[in-house]
Amino acid sequence: MTKADLIEEVSRVVEMTRKDSEVIVETIFDSVCKALRGGDKIEIRGFGSFRTRQRQSRVGRNPKTGARVDVPSKRIPYFKPSKELKDLVNGGDSGPDFDGDDD
Repeated sequence: MTKADLIEEVSRVVEMTRKDSEVIVETIFDSVCKALRGGDKIEIRGFGSFRTRQRQSRVGRNPKTGARVDVPSKRIPYFKPSKELKDLVNGGDSGPDFDGDDD
């Protein structure tokens, strides 16, 4: 699923214009990015949590030349799915109903 697909799905389910749906999706993504950049943890119950992890500096190799390259330390985004999401993906019947239908 692409961001455009997600915008279309939100537009269809909530019955609003594509432009309004795009604003909602962009705002959510911007909020997540801003929080991660600030070092915060984001937890969405029933879906999972986003946080950053620190990677240590290391010595890598240039794959083309084989020369040693110093790779600096950096923070990377990390997503940990919730148990409900894992069960849902693996075919379980439990988990939240994200589409809003009462089935």
